[in-house]
Amino acid sequence: MQRRQLLRTSGQALAAAAGAGALSACTIRRAETSRSSGLPQVRWRMATSWPVSLDTIYGGAETICEQVKAMSGGGFTIEPFAAGEIVPGLEVLDAVQAGSVECGHTASYYYVGKNPAFAFGTAVPFGLSAQQQNAWLYQGGGNEAMDALFADFGAKSFPAGNTGGQLGGWFKRPINNLASLKGLKMRIPGLGGKVMASLGVNVQVLPGGEIYLALERGAIDAAEFTGPYDDEKLGLPKAAQYYYYPGWWEPGPSLTALVNRKAWAELPQEYQAMFSSACYQANLGMLSKYEQRNSEALLRLRRQGIRLEAYSNDILKAAKEATGVMFADLAAGDAGFRDLLERWRLFQKETLNWNRINELPLATFNTDAEGGEG
Repeated sequence: MQRRQLLRTSGQALAAAAGAGALSACTIRRAETSRSSGLPQVRWRMATSWPVSLDTIYGGAETICEQVKAMSGGGFTIEPFAAGEIVPGLEVLDAVQAGSVECGHTASYYYVGKNPAFAFGTAVPFGLSAQQQNAWLYQGGGNEAMDALFADFGAKSFPAGNTGGQLGGWFKRPINNLASLKGLKMRIPGLGGKVMASLGVNVQVLPGGEIYLALERGAIDAAEFTGPYDDEKLGLPKAAQYYYYPGWWEPGPSLTALVNRKAWAELPQEYQAMFSSACYQANLGMLSKYEQRNSEALLRLRRQGIRLEAYSNDILKAAKEATGVMFADLAAGDAGFRDLLERWRLFQKETLNWNRINELPLATFNTDAEGGEG
């Protein structure tokens, strides 16, 4: 089986051709050579999909840059840029592919329009938890599959962050049942957005820095981003009062570092190892930070009177059914998506069977025993 052929979609060849031969704007600078190591001085730029104000998610990019600099003794440095400073937040892959920057920090599901299978690199509806997602990427062949997809766009991919389980978005009015979703204008990307669209939602895709104004001014009726900590920083509780759960479309979403393949090939192996290690640290470190910060932020929001509401069963059931239909349609139209979906489903089935025994019983007991804040 040739994985890249299976995973290729019809539009990828044109997209890859658009950036062919383009690395002149970001050629690796090797002005000096370290006397102690014999390695060249390398200077890269990193475009991100995040505003600086979101310190944890943007901090994933900063962690990569800081660790690379520390491990190389300053020989290899990367400068991060917030969304909009070089390219808009949803165009990081395009910039990396074209060679406008050497690397980027983004979410792969922002690019499902190029290939719907990119969603598996971040999260899919009713999919994997954060721990399961990391196991899928690192041990289940997930990142190899993502790397094969991104190769068709001239990029390499590395897991480089995880926000943990998310909540289900902010709404200006109550969403009591499935009928409440009809005609609603909501910011929600990825395959979750496709499912919401099938339920009658008018889906919008906006970068994080633009969500608050759109919600506050009524351009959209609802929005999701990550979880309580980042949502609070974006000001979303000031624009909407109803906060829904669970975030069924993003139960454990990963973030991705992308590197232009020509730039990667020119990088010394020692620096390649440093970059890979820095991405690993950013991935696990970000998840730990979000677990703590989200729990603290949720308590603050509840004390401020935010209405924390659960999605009704009819919404969850309809979304689950619509997800199955969507997967079937995508698989029928793309052999690469079908192959990846089959492997991903097998992994999910096996890991859920294990987690039903090793985690769920104790988590359920502890939750029932401790109760929760009223």
